[in-house]
Amino acid sequence: MEYLNLGILAHVDAGKTSLTERLLHHTGAIGTLGRVDAGDTRTDTMDLERRRGITIRSAVVAFRVGGLRVNLIDTPGHPDFIAEVERALRVLDGVVLVVSAVEGVQAQTRVLMRALKRLRIPVLIFVNKIDRAGARHDGLLADLAERLGVACVPMSEVDGLGTAAAKVRPRPVAPSPGLAEQLAEHSDAFLAAYLEDRVTAEDYRAEVARQTRLGDVSPVFAGSARSGEGIAELTSGIREYLADAGKPVPDDRLRAAVFKIERGRGHEKIAYVRVFSGELGARDHVRFHRPGGTVEAEAKVSAVRVFELGDETVEARARAGQIAKITGLKEIRIGDFLGVPEDDRVSTQFPPPALETEVIPAAPAETAPVFTALQELAEQDPLITVRQDDETRRISVRLYGEVQKEIIAETLATQYGLDVGFSLTRPVLVERPTGTGHSVWLITEKRNPYFATLGLRVGPGDPGSGLTFGLDVELGSLPLAFHKAIEETVDATLRRGPSGREVIDCVVTVTHTGYFSPVSAAGDFRKVTPFVLAEALREAGTEVLEPVSRVEVELPAGSVPATLSRLVEGGGIVTGSVVRGDRAELTGVLPLGEVARFERQLPGLTHGEGLMATEPAGHRPGVSPNRPIPGQPERVRS
Repeated sequence: MEYLNLGILAHVDAGKTSLTERLLHHTGAIGTLGRVDAGDTRTDTMDLERRRGITIRSAVVAFRVGGLRVNLIDTPGHPDFIAEVERALRVLDGVVLVVSAVEGVQAQTRVLMRALKRLRIPVLIFVNKIDRAGARHDGLLADLAERLGVACVPMSEVDGLGTAAAKVRPRPVAPSPGLAEQLAEHSDAFLAAYLEDRVTAEDYRAEVARQTRLGDVSPVFAGSARSGEGIAELTSGIREYLADAGKPVPDDRLRAAVFKIERGRGHEKIAYVRVFSGELGARDHVRFHRPGGTVEAEAKVSAVRVFELGDETVEARARAGQIAKITGLKEIRIGDFLGVPEDDRVSTQFPPPALETEVIPAAPAETAPVFTALQELAEQDPLITVRQDDETRRISVRLYGEVQKEIIAETLATQYGLDVGFSLTRPVLVERPTGTGHSVWLITEKRNPYFATLGLRVGPGDPGSGLTFGLDVELGSLPLAFHKAIEETVDATLRRGPSGREVIDCVVTVTHTGYFSPVSAAGDFRKVTPFVLAEALREAGTEVLEPVSRVEVELPAGSVPATLSRLVEGGGIVTGSVVRGDRAELTGVLPLGEVARFERQLPGLTHGEGLMATEPAGHRPGVSPNRPIPGQPERVRS
């Protein structure tokens, strides 16, 4: 049996959840179609998803195409949930990217395609809504090539475009100079055969399939998820062009990745895992590993369920290529690996959220249960970092955007019976070393009350490198437990640096060590490390950085001057602008603390026709005050 793990991605409202329902219905996995506006789709199961008609959490369903079993993952389209999309991408074999024939390529579509190209995931494109007024096809194909940088191979012809009677005819892959040029650009072998006139029509089709699996070209299908037109052709395309992308790793050792966590009816933890190699079954004892080596443990799996049809699951051993829901691993978290540790393809390297807000319980007595509940929610989204001040007991969480506040408030209210509000959202400022500093504390010094000698050198690392820890002493100069204590304490100390801000992109090197045996203990090194590190950082000096976002704006050409002016007023830097007829595209970098305000102002600047997408773009030296996002209420009720 062949398996394929397929993602459905799109800009908000392009129709990906409707397409998911249509694929399930067309393949016989479900008997009746659910509708987004009716709130009865198989993948939007949260009450808030049903009410708002948006996908918030990734969901898994299954269908069959001949001998191919497809696990289909419906992902969020809203930019606040980009981390949820990233998690899904790293366990996928292929993707159907949905583009509306009416709205065309939108800003968020380009953000998604950049991620797909970075991970070299095979992509089929489905041009949806061909039966809506204003739909385009041939012109949209040109936009896909130009604005997404995609080598498109059209698979459909459309009759009655833009009308309720729109129909799709298959467009066969046929020899042509244009297609030959596309394929030859990615294959010297095909180019040589073409120049020698040795290429048949079947060779063209086989080369399109091969280059699709490599992520070099994308077949483009057209249709309507609403009417079902073109779904049969897309389903056949999934089988023909993506089936081989899901071939398992030839390895008997268990290798699996956790990409989603949820709680069951009995409040038990359920982990969704993609199995890359080996097998996983109930009562198996498995080792799990956390990226970075911070946690490594063994536990017994109590149950394993694999997806059958629709959202139904059955008890079975999970084999390579399958997605399973497992229980019994109480300490498991998103991003953990089962069996063989870490695989580069599924490592969790998405940027952490850079906005922070205080969570305010309605009653002070509910502070403890609110904190406990938030910790459980953080299991489902580990990048929503939850903190509680030891002295004030105030609770704060880090977020990607304001919509996440609604999700947290509603979840606390409906699942835990807790009412909360929020303070104003603020960008999280960080610091980075600007020079090199060195400090040594000797056991014999009066200022050092600990039985530990430690020297640390601190310097700046490359942007985005995080912490780089190294040794300029012999590894055997200390017991291994002492070295581990130093490294762990350096990491913990930098998360809340001398000024209370996290210190990033930092190279820390151990230069001196010493201890008294048997008096010294690992605890002595844990206690002395913060003092040595703080002194080295003061000598090195640091600069304050503010988080920034890459911003892409689509707008009427006549609105460009006013929009440019507002971007600059907010501390933004414009990096590009393109005018295409009466439409324009702006790209730039904007302080994260200004993004929400700019997004609210955009409709007024563009007469309601502006569209915007954002993605994290790291940090830059910040002179802006750590101000709240303007216009947010002091307290938001669930």
